[in-house]
Amino acid sequence: MGRFQVMALLQAARAYILGLPLDSARSWGLNRAIFYAAAKRGFKGRRALPFDRTALPVQKLPREEIEEIEASYGIFHLGDEMAYQVEMDGRPIFTIGSELQTAEDFAKQIESRFGGAFEEAWREAIEMCKGFDKGVLLSQRYFYETVYKPRRDELASKWTELAEELS
Repeated sequence: MGRFQVMALLQAARAYILGLPLDSARSWGLNRAIFYAAAKRGFKGRRALPFDRTALPVQKLPREEIEEIEASYGIFHLGDEMAYQVEMDGRPIFTIGSELQTAEDFAKQIESRFGGAFEEAWREAIEMCKGFDKGVLLSQRYFYETVYKPRRDELASKWTELAEELS
């Protein structure tokens, strides 16, 4: 387990506690983990890509559904943090460029790394986030500095051991 998985899980728990539906919260968690990983690398050689429906993995949907998704593209705020989103099934799904971060992507990239330990780690992340004032959860900086940063390596080790035990 690495810092990427820890960030994704804690961000998903944060979003869920702040009221996003579970699928949207998982989308948010993966989106923020990707964003922070890119920021750490300095976004080297990459420009922000405009939203381009032709690159979306929803091409197999009926044209009317694609048009509805396109029309829903916009900005979403979770506290003072912003991300781009589209609406799918009435829920926000987050995107970086033309890549959607879906709950299914979260399952593949994050949940699968935990093996049988995911539910326990998820409960721990929820309880941990619930232990903080709502103002901390609504602040990008305070969440990073107070919730994630002091615990990231400890949680990575703990959740790695837990995943190995339950494998």
